[in-house]
Amino acid sequence: MTASFMDLVDVTIVNIAMPSIQKDIGASFSVLQWITEGYALAFAAGLITGGRLGDIYGRRRIFLLGMSGFTLASMLCGIAGDPHLLVAARVLQGGMAALMVPQVLAIVHATFPAHERGKVFGMFGAVVGLGAVSGPILGALLTQWNLFGLEWRPIFLVNLPVGIAGLIMGRRYIGESKAPQALKLDLVGVVLATGGLLMLLYPLTQGRELGWPLWGYLCMLGSVLVFGAFVAYERHKTRKDGSPLVELSLFKVKSFAAGIGVEIAFGIACGIFFLIWTLYMQIGLGWSPLRAGLTGIPFSIAVSVAAGVSVQKLVPRFGRKVLQAGAVSMAAGVMLYIWESGHYGTDIHPWQMALPLAVMGLGMGLIVAPLTETVLAEVPREHSGSASGLINTTQQLGNAVGLGLVSVVFFNQLDQGAMARGHAGEAFGKAFRHGMWWVAAVLGVVLVLMFVLPRKAEAAAGAVADAAGEPVHEEAAAA
Repeated sequence: MTASFMDLVDVTIVNIAMPSIQKDIGASFSVLQWITEGYALAFAAGLITGGRLGDIYGRRRIFLLGMSGFTLASMLCGIAGDPHLLVAARVLQGGMAALMVPQVLAIVHATFPAHERGKVFGMFGAVVGLGAVSGPILGALLTQWNLFGLEWRPIFLVNLPVGIAGLIMGRRYIGESKAPQALKLDLVGVVLATGGLLMLLYPLTQGRELGWPLWGYLCMLGSVLVFGAFVAYERHKTRKDGSPLVELSLFKVKSFAAGIGVEIAFGIACGIFFLIWTLYMQIGLGWSPLRAGLTGIPFSIAVSVAAGVSVQKLVPRFGRKVLQAGAVSMAAGVMLYIWESGHYGTDIHPWQMALPLAVMGLGMGLIVAPLTETVLAEVPREHSGSASGLINTTQQLGNAVGLGLVSVVFFNQLDQGAMARGHAGEAFGKAFRHGMWWVAAVLGVVLVLMFVLPRKAEAAAGAVADAAGEPVHEEAAAA
């Protein structure tokens, strides 16, 4: 639980401190993107492999290794004086999270009998909600307080005591466990997938600052060839030993293939929104980190309420219509936000943002909680573990792609002339509205893909297997 909380807070705590990081160490806009994008990419690329390492070498051992590395990387983030060193430390932090996080639910399955897991998963859900809600507020407070003159650095250094406590408790209380028949590693698949993503994301993120050079377009085009090589190798790996990084046969299930599309598109929308929203409030409107953090409270509350209601009450009765309503609600909130931003301009107040944020939060809550179960509904039971891991990985990858697109949909739209004349608020407001139109368009794609999802998610393989106490693959633990 400590590890899960630390990871969730770290994901949500950073955005609120971005303007302070930029001001303190002179980070460019592209570096700000890489601070979050690098973490998401490293986390996503290593999730499935991290789970398999736990199955092969012992979940306790890999968990403690990941937590040690995560704590060390947090310290490096907190003392970094150079923007590029901070990005490198964040990439290391994401890689260590990929070792640590997949072990959490795997250890739960290995430790607790089936009849006790319900209580543990209830605690896990509470920790997830607490981490998601407290991250932005904690980040705002730590940045605003400027403890010991450290500016933004405490948002990372706070992980040190938490990580050390987790290591002590982990060594004392966690028993070792391994999978009786663990899948083999697919390091070549990891290298190909990560290489293809870097070839796509690096020129996408850096292109604006470099003047969109020819090599950037060629690199993005080359990523298609690398992804093709990845698919070919995964087919070879399946025939060779049955341990591919991605089980390609899953995509023969139309609802699962559409669900992966939903996960990626939803991740892209979230990646774009959360970064440009923070920059708009703090740099564009000149709000303090605390004011910006408190502005997000209606959103967080709405997500929590809608998530609980959707799983317990709505989805069992209405099925995929709940997710579709969520996409429509989020898009409506985005459109309302665009209108308010244009109507009130730089005079907009936090209370005026409450309504669009609450509408967006309700929509997100209706989607995030039941989405995995719905996507898994028609997946064969024997592949539920691989499918679960792939779902979580693709959502993280979507988030990384969304952060990369911020260069195009937001930074590229900033009116440099207006900023030079001291009208940063107007420039950021215009760019924010442009980025939000992109978010609305991506949510439209999400809505269309949802029509291919199962009408009812009555037989979600992962949930059924968990409830029955069946062995769970490491990829399911990653999810």
